[in-house]
Amino acid sequence: MKSSGANKPRAGAVRKARKGPQVGSGGQGRQALEGKKPTPKATDRPYHPAGKRKAAQERFEASGGQRSNRSSSSSGAPQRPQAQRSNKPKQSDDIEVVTGRNSVLEALRANIPATALYIATRIEYDDRVKEVMTIATKRGLPILEVMRPELDRLAGFDSVHQGLALKVPPYEYAHPGELLDKIISRGQVPLLVALDGVTDPRNLGAIIRSVAAFGGHGVIVPQRRSVGLTAAAWKTSAGAAARTPVAMASNLTQTLKSLKERGVFVLGLDGGGDVELPGLSWAKEPLVVVVGSEGKGLSRLVTETCDAVVSIPISSSTESLNAGIAASVTLYEISKRRADK
Repeated sequence: MKSSGANKPRAGAVRKARKGPQVGSGGQGRQALEGKKPTPKATDRPYHPAGKRKAAQERFEASGGQRSNRSSSSSGAPQRPQAQRSNKPKQSDDIEVVTGRNSVLEALRANIPATALYIATRIEYDDRVKEVMTIATKRGLPILEVMRPELDRLAGFDSVHQGLALKVPPYEYAHPGELLDKIISRGQVPLLVALDGVTDPRNLGAIIRSVAAFGGHGVIVPQRRSVGLTAAAWKTSAGAAARTPVAMASNLTQTLKSLKERGVFVLGLDGGGDVELPGLSWAKEPLVVVVGSEGKGLSRLVTETCDAVVSIPISSSTESLNAGIAASVTLYEISKRRADK
């Protein structure tokens, strides 16, 4: 009697014989050994960047464009023409925005070259707005009516534009020497204010306004480490910047020395000055008043250049005056002394 499965070989124990070529014999994948066609150029491969550029160029020519005359690169891809560099600054650097009804009106009255007038929709018309619209219309200035959010973005969200904004080119600063020449040619006794390290545009605007109010003839700002006549300064000056020239000095110390050589007395403002403002004996002389920053005051070189350092007496030793107020008080005292005969 045969046993069931006693002599049956174990599954997988017998290696099955295979006919035909074995792995590694060279017979497998014979077509792969025969090689393929030559590798196509990069410009002929549609997935290659060079091929994509070639296809784009062909579409460009098919649409009526002109092929560049520049020589192609070694890969066959056409070279893109290089953009010509220009020394002209960006458009955003070419303009300033004057905001506020008084500032815009004074700028238009002074015939400052403007490029566009922006007016908010549903603005409340008063005499100033009506005059602004009249002057802008006579000058042929583009008048654009925009929504208030767009005007806020244009003027700056921290600026109170009162519904009006005027685009003007950058301020053209005068030369300190030429400014002095003009004052003398008119037969006037020069009264100038120079800023030393004042970086707040609102202080500059307030000083310009005080210079215009108390008979001053101009403001001098240094080229470095000082504020320039920006839109914020225009706004704070309430339009006085259109009537008061601002000169820029490449080196404030050298400019002050040059003014001294021409007979102008240099007075610095400082809380610890050795001369008090009331009864100032130089008030009727040609003057340039130098105002320092609130934190550091006058710089060392400027202090050494001054003919005198003037202090403003105040009742409390714990209080101090900012640059705009100090300049305003000093200019008032000088104008009062000059008015006395």
